Amino acid sequence: MAPEYAIEGIYSVKSDVFSFGVLLLEITTGRKNFLGFNCRFPTLLAHAWQSWNEGKGGEVVGPILLKDSCRADQFLRYIHIGLLCVQEDANSRPTMSSVVLMLKTETISLPKPERPAFFTGRSANMQDQIAANSCTTNGLTISDDLPR
Repeated sequence: MAPEYAIEGIYSVKSDVFSFGVLLLEITTGRKNFLGFNCRFPTLLAHAWQSWNEGKGGEVVGPILLKDSCRADQFLRYIHIGLLCVQEDANSRPTMSSVVLMLKTETISLPKPERPAFFTGRSANMQDQIAANSCTTNGLTISDDLPR
């Protein structure tokens, strides 16, 4: 769900672009996008963006897809397009017609995506702080609520 809709209830044509970007990233990586309470595992959007930004976008591609599908550089392009679609600012996202053109034409150069919406990546130090502060003042521990 696009952040502008989830937070403010504002829906636009760019909301559909956001949803398409999530779907494209899910298909390309073979992972579901999950915004959970467990801070050790970043969302798909955060993981894809961090990997792509560090030049490790190929590591995000689902291993099953690499066996007998398209070339690895095509998958990197799909991840790049997906990241352009899930940018936090709706005005920075491309239109759906632009996305279709980007998918069809490999010669079009793509702009660098900005940080995606719902980015929840945390550093190892932050995780250690959370673990160290997992007790309340009365000494009770806090449990993670996860669906069964």
